[in-house]
Amino acid sequence: MSIPSSARVVIVGGGVIGASVAYHLTRLGWKDVVLLERKQFCSGTTWHAAGLIAQLRATQNMTRLAKYSQELYGDLEAETGLSTGFRRVGSITVALTAERHEEILRQASMARAFGVEVEPISPGEVKARYEHLNCDDLVGGVYLPKDGQGDPSNIALAMIRGAKARGAVAVERIKVTGMQRVGRRVTGVEWSSADATGVIACDHVANCGGMWGHEVGRMAGTNVPLHACEHFYIVSDKIPGLAQLPVLRVPDECAYYKEDAGSILLGAFEPNAKPWGMKGIPDSFEFDQLPEDFDHFEPILEWAVNRMPMLAEAGIQTFFNGPESFTPDDAYHLGLCPEMDNVWVAAGFNSIGIQSAGGAGMALAEWMESGEKPFDLGDVDISRMQPFQGNRHYLFERSKETLGLLYADHFPYRQKATARGLRRTPFHEHLKARGAVFGELAGWERANWFADEGQEPDYRHSWKRQNWFANAAREHRAVRENVGLYDMSSFGKLRVEGPDAERFLNHVAGANLCVPVGKIVYTQFLNTRAGIEADVTITRLSETAFLVVTPAATRLADETWLRRHLGTQQVVITDVTSGEAVLAVMGPNSRRLLEAVSPNTFTNDANPFGTAQTVEIGMGLARVHRVTYVGELGWEVYASADMAAHIFETLWEAGEGMGAKLCGMHMMDSCRIEKGFRHFGHDITCEDHVLEAGLGFAVARDKPDFIGREAVLRKREAGLERRLVQFRLTDPEPLLYHAEPILRDGEVVGHLTSGSYGHTLGGAVGLGYVPCPGETPADVLSSRYEIEVAGARIPAEASLKPMYDPKSERVKV
Repeated sequence: MSIPSSARVVIVGGGVIGASVAYHLTRLGWKDVVLLERKQFCSGTTWHAAGLIAQLRATQNMTRLAKYSQELYGDLEAETGLSTGFRRVGSITVALTAERHEEILRQASMARAFGVEVEPISPGEVKARYEHLNCDDLVGGVYLPKDGQGDPSNIALAMIRGAKARGAVAVERIKVTGMQRVGRRVTGVEWSSADATGVIACDHVANCGGMWGHEVGRMAGTNVPLHACEHFYIVSDKIPGLAQLPVLRVPDECAYYKEDAGSILLGAFEPNAKPWGMKGIPDSFEFDQLPEDFDHFEPILEWAVNRMPMLAEAGIQTFFNGPESFTPDDAYHLGLCPEMDNVWVAAGFNSIGIQSAGGAGMALAEWMESGEKPFDLGDVDISRMQPFQGNRHYLFERSKETLGLLYADHFPYRQKATARGLRRTPFHEHLKARGAVFGELAGWERANWFADEGQEPDYRHSWKRQNWFANAAREHRAVRENVGLYDMSSFGKLRVEGPDAERFLNHVAGANLCVPVGKIVYTQFLNTRAGIEADVTITRLSETAFLVVTPAATRLADETWLRRHLGTQQVVITDVTSGEAVLAVMGPNSRRLLEAVSPNTFTNDANPFGTAQTVEIGMGLARVHRVTYVGELGWEVYASADMAAHIFETLWEAGEGMGAKLCGMHMMDSCRIEKGFRHFGHDITCEDHVLEAGLGFAVARDKPDFIGREAVLRKREAGLERRLVQFRLTDPEPLLYHAEPILRDGEVVGHLTSGSYGHTLGGAVGLGYVPCPGETPADVLSSRYEIEVAGARIPAEASLKPMYDPKSERVKV
């Protein structure tokens, strides 16, 4: 087949992901779609995938994509004439410990909130559905009747056939060797075959390179962090009389089982994985297997023989070891790459490529078609990845852990153990010496809580109250009753400067930025649907300079959003995150502490809420921002990196005499949720309308031109379809995390978007959206609410105003 000289899009990689992207783009009417595969279709990872197809994922939208995949695979055969082998055999997950049992029961509750059919089952009921299983030590299980399995290669080939039927060109044995770039765009894809070379001019490139995604990304000038690991499974000899069985997962033994043409396939996600391909993937790689490592697999097999005794009698037909790619956070990469304006990615699927491919291809195709995410894809958006995460040594170290995390206990607040210590704030060593226990976010080491003297400074995870619960409660009370200090240096800081800076920010932000120097504005960046793309504060530093402060995890995404809307305006955007450390000083005695170390005035007249000023602290200079994310009087103290240690020492020496307490991120989360402050990525996302999120006060009604304005006006006219509501459990014992179902008058109407414990309010607190078309606020609050926690329904109070300090009197004293 001849290779076109031009295309609207070139898709690199002919596995199940590239096939899905091609299929869905052509379904949307795209012409000139070219799919290139270096060897033979499906010859990388797809061909040896286990083909497990589950519906339930960790979030609503990831579940939406997985459910879509199932539905698509069931219809592909009728469309293309090629069987996908898809069968709804159901799946069972069993627990061997009480902690795992609570996890799967919470997952079952979440499934109901997401519309997935699920049934908690007893050990006896597990045995009834899986007679071959040793159930003596089972605590319980869950059954999902609509889960299934399929033939990975045929699923991919069916989608390729469907794409070709609508005009796509799909070619094997064409290797992409380079990409031609002009500015922030790829203009051509260079290729070679056994007897020719060429270039395809293109409007878009989609990197669906699987294990090669990192390398393909570098060709395109983009960062796609992933690393291959060895993945093991065995297939038994034929077992007489073996009938179709549900897929079985025993995560406490790192194992999954499926019936495979009269045999049992046993696969493993062992805790300590074996990275592969550190020196690159051999050019000859095609349907390859890696060397057997029976010693590495042997512990899994020993557990399996006990769990399924008939395996002791069956021989091993196949011992398989094949590579699959894993990302630093076990979530795949999807979307428009931050570094380029026409390079897209769908890669790094962490052993869930088959169940994800249909939905991921659909979502990426719709994003490419419209230029906006079709719904919240923050979990997998490639812009969450930081530049350093493309470091090969980092990926090698982190990949040892991420494969095993698929079946590890998914405890709340669980921290990654590998590849740590990369990004440290100027306060790091001071906090460490005083008992800080660190978590990691976007590579930043952040103090999450502080251990008491003699207490081990480490996490002991549980679904109940963890070992730091009382510590965080004391930190919480310090901020509510006295004064607490905590490190906010990891939050992103973008300096937006130039003669057009005010006009530019007024276009991308909902609030009015025509404010005096020193004024701090809380605002959102909206998309054309008035969904929230970023949640930020913007401080006017001078007539031509502003400081945009963003969450640590979205700093790159927010900077990219700004750059893509810059156009020809005279503005320079600079990431200055590492240039300044930030120490928050919060609580009713925060003013007294600052006055003890500074000759400046911190009164309401000199420094009212929502303003910044430059002050002296000790022998240094700092800029203090009077804002709060914990709902108390307080200041964020910005100090240049060189003076940060001195500023900390000065404040802490004075604070100790006042009974001040060092605090962590867990305290901040519990305080902010009591105050009803939204958390970006959970409570507010790109598909949450700014008015329905209760943030209409942050949108300037009289501004003539800003992104999302028309959608704001339409919603004001039409009324709200749903509202973000705050809930407090009336029983002080249960804990909330996120995704717990919300029941209104006995019916599931939604789920919590975030949750934490309200130590002042005396119970777990959550936020979540409640549908309310045509209803008044009084109508919403007149109902009876419950939150489902691990299958139990807990009565909850509901409020549309913050339950803590609803008039914000404490922050403005």
